[in-house]
Amino acid sequence: MTTTHRGAFVTLDGPAGVGKTTTARLLREYLVGTYGYQVCATTEPTPETLGHIARHNTDTYRGHTLACLVAADRYHHLETAVRPHLAEGVIVVCDRYVASSYVLQCMDGVPLPFVEAINAAADVPDLAVILQAPPEVTAARVAARGAHDRFHTGEESSRRESELYEKAAERLARWRYPVLAVDTAGASPDKIAAYLADRIADMVEGPAAEVASA
Repeated sequence: MTTTHRGAFVTLDGPAGVGKTTTARLLREYLVGTYGYQVCATTEPTPETLGHIARHNTDTYRGHTLACLVAADRYHHLETAVRPHLAEGVIVVCDRYVASSYVLQCMDGVPLPFVEAINAAADVPDLAVILQAPPEVTAARVAARGAHDRFHTGEESSRRESELYEKAAERLARWRYPVLAVDTAGASPDKIAAYLADRIADMVEGPAAEVASA
């Protein structure tokens, strides 16, 4: 009997300016450097053709059209990248996933039942992290760096986005997503990443990781 770790699918979502990209980078460094895991850091929308169109053409594609582009890119991403890496025992850390669709597509006027329907076949992650911070903090960060798209126009949009992420976490939990809400206020990105790395290590090294070998 030998013990190995299984692959794990970890997603990071949260309002613009909350620190998703920084947390994802540091989390990968902790998982690789501290635990020695193989890690694939990825993002949605992806840099592939569908994802590139969805990410960089939000002024052209809106509402249901944009929602379908994002979902199509997600399914292609799962098929070509996420599942193959998981099958090899790799930990996949994805910057944005279904929770972001619940929020941004609803901000774009798409009814939530439609968003739920087109994402219903998406793989449930092993851990769905929702990062949160006060809207005035995230709005200030977005203003300092510049908005990446039309969804973020100031503190009011940040406030609405934060509220929608809270609701998304509740709805995803009802879909049996293993949601972990993390308040980033007052905690450094390093501490948050270390905390998440410890949680992930506990998860992948648990009883389900034991496999028999000849």
